[in-house]
Amino acid sequence: MAQDPELEVDPSPDLDLVTVFSSSNHDAEMEATTVCTLLESNGIQAVVVGPAVIPSLEFQVQVPREAADDAIRLMAEARAGGPEAAAAAEAKSENEPRS
Repeated sequence: MAQDPELEVDPSPDLDLVTVFSSSNHDAEMEATTVCTLLESNGIQAVVVGPAVIPSLEFQVQVPREAADDAIRLMAEARAGGPEAAAAAEAKSENEPRS
């Protein structure tokens, strides 16, 4: 397969994906999806990596290296806020006018 000569490839390691979450718990896929949604709703591109076919292997959430620190901070803030903060944020978003 030939590569498009006009396509510019960014060789910097800033775009390398790094793991910011991993789990092999029974609900790992759901946890990873929740973490991915949290990050994406805060403007951080994230991807869930994991085998849906073999549930005994771990699921991971990966982000670009340059966003890893922000992703880790957001996850820590979400954990610290707990379920009450999540419910308050959901209620607030439901009351905001839609555009």
